Amino acid sequence: MNEPKGHFWTRLGNIECRLGYLLGRSTPHWARVVQIDATEKFVKKLPAQKMDSLEISGSRWKRYPFRSYSSVFYPEYDFCDESSEISSWDIVFAEHVLEHLLAPWKAVRNAYQMLRPGGWFIVATPFLVRVHNAPIDCSRWTATGLKYLLEEGGFHSRNIKTGSWGNRACVIANLERWVKYKPLLHSLDNDPRYPVVVWAFAMKEHE
Repeated sequence: MNEPKGHFWTRLGNIECRLGYLLGRSTPHWARVVQIDATEKFVKKLPAQKMDSLEISGSRWKRYPFRSYSSVFYPEYDFCDESSEISSWDIVFAEHVLEHLLAPWKAVRNAYQMLRPGGWFIVATPFLVRVHNAPIDCSRWTATGLKYLLEEGGFHSRNIKTGSWGNRACVIANLERWVKYKPLLHSLDNDPRYPVVVWAFAMKEHE
């Protein structure tokens, strides 16, 4: 039986990712491993030294060689409030934030306004995971749903790249607690029927 197009390269990438953790890379939750790897590979292709970055509710990108780096934290920073930082950033990260917002469409609209033309909005959200209030938990999106949300916020469909990952074993494992990734135990194979995490890279149109 022939493998689906791209399946070989996906599995090769999963092996590379697994080896990185075997060789001592810090271990994230199993549910986030593939999303983190995909995001880092994407960002590494960007001209970071020329980019001003903002991270919402996180510090994962603090040591990356951006021209400048700032971070703010929800709910103290109201991502849904109208932004005063118009065209201030070249890249904005909101990983595992949108699901906690009452009005995520407003946050996406604000992110669009905050970006300079050609800037990127990097977003990730969970799908098949339990409710986790921080301080609330409101929404879930498939890759199709997340793309539509970004379009509603102002991003053109041609400038949006989405991805998702998950499998049945990971869904079950995370029903009661967040499971740390163990390379020799946990599979990174993707089953599209069970997306655990969804992500997107959306670029603001050049003027």
